[in-house]
Amino acid sequence: MEQKKVLEIKNLHVRFDTDEAKVYAVNGVNLVLHEQETIGLVGETGAGKTTTVLSLMRLIATPPGVITNGQIHVNGKDVLAMSEAELEAMRGDEMAMIFQDPMTSLNPVMTVGQQIAEAIEIHENVDKEKALELAKKMLEMVGIPGDRASDYPHQFSGGMRQRVVIAIALACHPGILIADEPTTALDVTIQAQVLDMMKKLAEEFKTAMILITHDLGIVAETCDRVAVMYAGRIVETGTLEDVFNRTAHPYTEGLFNSLPDLTDRTHEPRPIKGLVPDPTDPYNTCCAFADRCPYATERCKQELPDEITLSDTHVVACCRYTEAGFHIERVVENE
Repeated sequence: MEQKKVLEIKNLHVRFDTDEAKVYAVNGVNLVLHEQETIGLVGETGAGKTTTVLSLMRLIATPPGVITNGQIHVNGKDVLAMSEAELEAMRGDEMAMIFQDPMTSLNPVMTVGQQIAEAIEIHENVDKEKALELAKKMLEMVGIPGDRASDYPHQFSGGMRQRVVIAIALACHPGILIADEPTTALDVTIQAQVLDMMKKLAEEFKTAMILITHDLGIVAETCDRVAVMYAGRIVETGTLEDVFNRTAHPYTEGLFNSLPDLTDRTHEPRPIKGLVPDPTDPYNTCCAFADRCPYATERCKQELPDEITLSDTHVVACCRYTEAGFHIERVVENE
């Protein structure tokens, strides 16, 4: 039985028009999210990950940002055609977002209970008293005593504030949760606790999730599928097994090669040579990774790669895969 699509992005382009230049942040993103599925969106800083997910909720600051092309459908509804009232109804109810920094995500002059209750009151059509009661239950679900609902954000630690942000995002049981590097500001032990809690709550509420992260270890522990992003475009998507064990794109290979090997002290990580391309170049006539790629040919510098389907679950955007027998050389040793 085919899984239901809760989110579909087709050929999404986002540009920022500044006084100095036009910045091409997202350059033709295609992505599908199915119900109760978690996708890890990975890539270097500046790849366009955050801009992509902000576009899904129409939260791009305009100006200078503008969605120049593409389609975004949430549960079959066209997000780009929605009125402001329709967008407000969707945000927090059908789709919610956890932002990177919990301190700037929370209002410092409102209690955490009021901030959770506000979302419930708007979307669940209940009075203030009932909304606050439900807010306390949400706090308890994320591991915070309900009687702390009357406390303010500054009275919580970083990990506790992140739990509050998660409680706000999940308060109305959205079908889609977007988590933008939700554990970046937390220490490693708290990271693990927060991620485990998010995973359990997503399962309980049957929520599909897009998790943005730099950490491939987090992806391996948390996600069902992986989408690798480079220079505003998704260059490889697949299941964990596809991407980790049958790595197809040279950039994905470079990400894995740059990781340390904790089982071999003599192993030296091999960083990807060169720099991320200038985002003021639209890269609409060639492969943006060509100048850094060990497999690049002259054709790669002259032709925009199409998405090549390697299997039912595995897709790569690389010119070389139109050549019979081409594959990259990354070897995955069986444990």
